[in-house]
Parts: sequence; C-alpha cells; structure tokens
Amino acid sequence: MATHGCTVEWRRGDAAFTDLQYSRAHTWRFDGGAVVPGSSSPHSVRLPFSDPSAVDPEEALVASVSSCHMLWFLSLAAAEGYVVDSYSDAAEAQMGPIGFGRQAITDIVLRPQVVFSGARRPDQAGVDALHHVAHERCYIANSLRTAVRVEGGWRGA
Repeated sequence: MATHGCTVEWRRGDAAFTDLQYSRAHTWRFDGGAVVPGSSSPHSVRLPFSDPSAVDPEEALVASVSSCHMLWFLSLAAAEGYVVDSYSDAAEAQMGPIGFGRQAITDIVLRPQVVFSGARRPDQAGVDALHHVAHERCYIANSLRTAVRVEGGWRGA
C-alpha cells in the first residue's frame, strides 16, 4: 500500500485572526519539490482574504480527477497500440447543497479532447471503452461520492 502526502503551510502574520480578516493564502509542498500556492476560493471567501491566483481546494480536486483519468486513459491507449498525440481536458466541478446547510462538489464533468495518430486508431466505441476503463481504474474517482461524467471528443491527426 502506498502513502501519498503533502505539507500544507499557513502563517497568520500580523492579522488579528478572530475578526476573520486574515489571509487564506497558504502553500502546498510536495515530496518531489513542487511548491504550489493555495488559497480558499474567492467564491467562498471574498477578496482580499482569498488569493485568486492560487489553487483552491475545489480546483485541486477537479485537477486530481482529470489528471488521474488522463493518466489511465493514456496507459490504456498505449497498451492497445494506439498513439495519442495530445490530450486536453477542460474539466469542471459544480458546487451545490447536499442538505442540512452543507455544500459539496456535486458533479464533475471531464471534457477530454484526444488526438490520435498512427496506423491503428480507435473508433467511437473504442474511445468510449478506454474512457470507461480509465474511469473505473482512477483512484481519485473511486474515492469520491460525487458523480464524474466524461463528455469528451477525439479525432485523428
């Protein structure tokens, strides 16, 4: 069993804190050396207490699902002998109420656009099958309660 982690760091600075007038900007540090600026979403906490240039947890969740799905898709396509030239996904998540005053990511839509080249290319059923298996194998999607839909397209180079 693998363990995955990161270090999340935040410092108050000279803000009063209990008046809620403090910065939500923080840093994510990953074991490979990547450092990512994080913040609450400006949809959740107004400016200037959120940093819109930083990654918020909701965006990170969408990116994780999209990245996991893509990595499985690419692996499966290669195993089938298909050559993928590019893969781009404009993924989105919707936040909504789930009852008792709580909110959650209620829907994630992946919109991958895949370009294949080479002599062996899948048809629509083949692409659908690759996405289906990629979704089933994606660790992140398997960890969520929300629905994850794939509404992608593909073409030959």
